[in-house]
Amino acid sequence: MKKNKLVAPVLKWVGGKRQLIETFTPLLPNRITSYCEPFVGGGAVLFHLQPNTAYVNDINSDLICVYTVIRDSVEELIEELKQYKNESDFFYAVRDWDRNPDKYASLTEVQKAARILYLNKTCYNGLYRVNNAGEFNSPFGNYKNPNIVNEPVLRAVNAYFNSATIHFSSVDYAEILGTIKKGTFVYLDPPYDPISETASFTGYSKGGFSKQDQIRLRECCDELDKRGIKFMLSNSATAFIMEQYSAYNITTVQAKRAINSVASKRGDVDEVVVRNYE
Repeated sequence: MKKNKLVAPVLKWVGGKRQLIETFTPLLPNRITSYCEPFVGGGAVLFHLQPNTAYVNDINSDLICVYTVIRDSVEELIEELKQYKNESDFFYAVRDWDRNPDKYASLTEVQKAARILYLNKTCYNGLYRVNNAGEFNSPFGNYKNPNIVNEPVLRAVNAYFNSATIHFSSVDYAEILGTIKKGTFVYLDPPYDPISETASFTGYSKGGFSKQDQIRLRECCDELDKRGIKFMLSNSATAFIMEQYSAYNITTVQAKRAINSVASKRGDVDEVVVRNYE
């Protein structure tokens, strides 16, 4: 299947890999037809590869809703988004929909997906973040002209989703990994191990991702390796992660991080790419 260059992330996501695609390309297997991404987030690697078969999962059910609506109802989504205004009062009214469980439950899937896309384009720093109650809590970004309705990209992603065989799910990553067959390449981009006591990239779903969660994920990787399934994993270059994956091939890469609210703390950071193949 020929790749469409318009197929690209529709959301800005914490730890998004769009800027690292060129770095990743030589590290990927030469041929990928079946692909699995259990922490899909913004999907930069998925949209770059555009595999014929993909198992796409994320614990964030709102995110998976966005993707299924793009697949099934892209024109309705576009029309819905055209009604959304880049205004502070409108932003906070839409943001607060999830404070009322009954109101939120009454929304259509198209409305829920449009809300996430709209908030992502207009909130501060494009940062999808929820509080412990699972409520979206990023403030208004006050941008002059955000691209709320990116019709060409939405339609291109819709076309890809409908031309390939894509299996969407929103379950625990281990459930997906347990069903993957040999011959499927797995790319894992979990919430990162914090590089300091105050740094944490886990606000995209309530509950966070602890050291114990990182160990459980490494154990899942060990299982994949025993089953002969190729995997590649991204994480921060902490001593803890280096020790966890010391049995595998580790490549250190430089990534730009621009989500810190303090401008001086943004910049290049070391990340690791872990592989169980040459």
